[in-house]
This record gives sequence, structure tokens and C-alpha cells, in this order.
Amino acid sequence: MQNIDPLNFLQPVVTILFSFALVIYWRYKHTFSKFVLIYSLLAYAGAIASKVVLQTLTASAFLATFQGHLVILGLYLGLQTVAFEVGGAYLVATFAVSRGTLNTRDAEAYGLGLALWENGIVLGILPVINLIIYLVTLASSTPASLALYSELVKIQPQLFDPPNQVLYNAGYGLLERVSSLLVHFSWGVLCILSTVYRKRRFFLFALPMGLIDFSLPFARVLTLPVFELLVFIFAFGCLRIALEARRRTNGSGRDKHD
Repeated sequence: MQNIDPLNFLQPVVTILFSFALVIYWRYKHTFSKFVLIYSLLAYAGAIASKVVLQTLTASAFLATFQGHLVILGLYLGLQTVAFEVGGAYLVATFAVSRGTLNTRDAEAYGLGLALWENGIVLGILPVINLIIYLVTLASSTPASLALYSELVKIQPQLFDPPNQVLYNAGYGLLERVSSLLVHFSWGVLCILSTVYRKRRFFLFALPMGLIDFSLPFARVLTLPVFELLVFIFAFGCLRIALEARRRTNGSGRDKHD
């Protein structure tokens, strides 16, 4: 019975490192509110919970009806991210700014916080824990290990790929995590700036960024390099928009919440 190649730890571990390192670096170089991570967690957790509820109620019927309709499936996924993740981040930002607990200095940290919960925790720490459990169980040579092996071969066969394929997948997987970081950071920044400066257009710029998940159904019809490159280009464009919004607000006067 084949065990999991330890190289599978590469992607989640590197994702954990850069997700936490960016927050720590920003904390060291800039002052931001101690409430930033709490509010970003509230926004992210609320969005994921909303998605889970909606998909539990609708996914089976939706997939049965529109299986193979990639554009419709893309809209199904993308509009959920627009409504729940971007919209939720804006609602939480509005609440926090109205209470004076977040202000314009917290914009970047809020975006980094949103990215941290997705990449550092959900797609970083949790997969590492799962991989450790799999490795230990498979090494035990018990009936449980045989059952787990049979299940993993069916649902996660990539865990048993040869090292060169694992490294190939990890490289593009890390590019995908960078893209995720860029879009979460971007709409987080725009949501804070929109609320602080009462510029609705910043929020309107942020909303389409949630359509990054529109691309998910197309991953199976595009080659991995093409798919990840297109996603990264979209994410980089989002970053440029957010940085331009920040540049335009830097000289707009004293933060009203200072």
C-alpha cells in the first residue's frame, strides 16, 4: 500500500507561511487596529456559512439541471462570492467604521485578514492537519489504513502522484493561492475605503472581484497553466484597482475617525 509523498505538504505549508508573514509584516511596519482580524474573521466566516447553507439547499437541484452549462455554473459560484464574501466584507466594514473601531489605516490589514482566514487557515492549516492524519493512519497497517487508502485513491488520487507531478501541481496551486490573496486583499481595501470616505464607487469596483469564482467550472476544460495564468491576471488587475483607490484617497484629508 502506497503512502502519501511528503512533498504534498509543500503547498499548504508555504501558503501558511506567506499568509501569516504578510500580516505580521504589516503589523510590524504599520499600525492597525487590534480588531482587524476579528472583523475580517466575522466577514469571512459569515460568508462561508452563508455559502454552505445556500449550497446545501440548492446545489443538488442546480447541478442536476445545469450540469455541463459552464457559464451558468460559473455564475452560480461567482455570484455567491460577490454577494456573500464581497458584500459581507462591506457590511462588516460599514459596521466597524461606524463604531470607530476601524478606519482608513486598517484597510490593507483588513484585506490581509480576509486572505489569512481563507489561505492560511482553511486552505493552509486544515489541509496540513488532514495530511498528518492520513500519513499516520496509512503507516499504521491496520484495517482503518486499508479503508482510508481505498477512499483516498477514489477521491484524492493526486495525493499518490509521483514527486515531479506533485511539485508541478504544488507550483500552480501556490499561484492560485497568491491570486486568492490578491483578490481578498483588494476587495477588503476597497470596502474599508468605500465606507470611510463614503465613496460608493469603491464598493462597486469591489463587487465584480467576487466573480473570480466564476472561473472554477472552466478549470476542467482549460489546461492548468492557462487556467491559473488567467486567474492571476484577473487578480492582479483587482490589485491595481485597489492600489489606485488607495492612492487617490491618500491626499484626501484627515481620517474622520482619527
